[in-house]
Amino acid sequence: MCPLPFPDPLRAADGPAEATAAVNYQEPCLIDSVGTGHPPVGGRPFPTWKDPGMPATPSTARALNDRLALGLLEREGSLTAGQLKQLTGLSRPSVADLVDRLARAGLIAVVGEAGEQRRGPNARLYGIVADRAHLAALDVRTEGVSVVVTDLLGATLAEAAVPIGGDTGTGSAVEQAVAAVERVVKEAGAHRLHTVGIGAPGLVDPATGDLHDSTGLPEWHRRLAAALQERLNARVLVENETNLAALAERREGAATDRDTFVLLWLGHGIGAAVVLDGALRRGASGGTGEIGFLPVPGTGALPSATDCHGGFHSLAGATAVARLAADHGVTAPPEPAATGPHAAVLVRRAVEGAPRSATGADAAFLGALADRLAVGAASAVALLDPGLVVLGGEVGRAGGELLARLVSDRLARMSPLPTEVRASPLGGAAVLRGALLTAGAAARDELFAPPSQQNVQHVDV
Repeated sequence: MCPLPFPDPLRAADGPAEATAAVNYQEPCLIDSVGTGHPPVGGRPFPTWKDPGMPATPSTARALNDRLALGLLEREGSLTAGQLKQLTGLSRPSVADLVDRLARAGLIAVVGEAGEQRRGPNARLYGIVADRAHLAALDVRTEGVSVVVTDLLGATLAEAAVPIGGDTGTGSAVEQAVAAVERVVKEAGAHRLHTVGIGAPGLVDPATGDLHDSTGLPEWHRRLAAALQERLNARVLVENETNLAALAERREGAATDRDTFVLLWLGHGIGAAVVLDGALRRGASGGTGEIGFLPVPGTGALPSATDCHGGFHSLAGATAVARLAADHGVTAPPEPAATGPHAAVLVRRAVEGAPRSATGADAAFLGALADRLAVGAASAVALLDPGLVVLGGEVGRAGGELLARLVSDRLARMSPLPTEVRASPLGGAAVLRGALLTAGAAARDELFAPPSQQNVQHVDV
């Protein structure tokens, strides 16, 4: 028998919130109906439900085979029964039973045939029924909300970005956000949503899932999740935006080859996410990574419990970056279509102009910005020794490899610990991607579980 469970490449380690904050993985090991364990299939482990006490019975074997075969179909796409047999090592009768069970459960269906000349049962291609469930992800910002609706396999069906003015009342702001989600759901042709993942600034209590304000965020942020749950009758998961971005970077971005890294989020605000040995670390109160409150000498003040002025935010937040650019004579016209802070436009313009700048203003600005970012990065490196720092958010992506290299050079002079610095390829989109990954994992965890597990209550983050 294969040992179970194996650790998740990015599991949540702090408190009950782990049930929905990240996908739970086990090393793939399919069990034949006679109880034969087969070696792991190559590639990334597949998602499985959590049940460490499940006894090894024939029904358990069938459940494991079903769940892990679904993982193969999720990863590889449509497969024939013969291909499933080859990839799993199961006997032909076991595969036939497996396919029949999953089809009767409405989880897979025939989606075509393999080869133009082939006909008959052996040529049938089976795939996961993508519209078995629909998912939504929200990126909630101070100035508005972005929404995307997908099918169970993550294919985008509809999306929208809705601005919400700072002078909008709490009730009106919540209504605008909920109405936007309902509109996108309708455009996607989805009758209902199974799971909604929300990324928002602030602290998410690992024990309760409540969103707490740390820097004067709008009240509508805290009320949105409850309103969505009431109106949509869907499972709603809330997570800190930077943690979700780290999940996306680990799965699809700059940290796919690392189990330990720190994401330095550079957007309108400043934040960090910490992944150690494959585990997302939230801390006792959900505040791991609130690096904007890191006291920085020379900023003229010390941060308070409700205001990060005087902290690292005063050095590297979007407003501070824009002011630094102005001090160096770096300007750029606003981009009406830009969804991130104007600081990202300034950094991108400086990166483009640095090689040919006659005055050296662009290079000087980027150098000064790297000096500031290295202060925050060095603090994380000294405490955690992550080996990798990812510069994320809109500003991090705008700085690209040039800014990452400049920060790396300064970090090497400040710390004896070898640390690579990489720019995020995802930028601000990482929050939505992370929210979708979280929603999809939770939905599949429930839908793909054996019948006896489908009514198990999960803890929402």
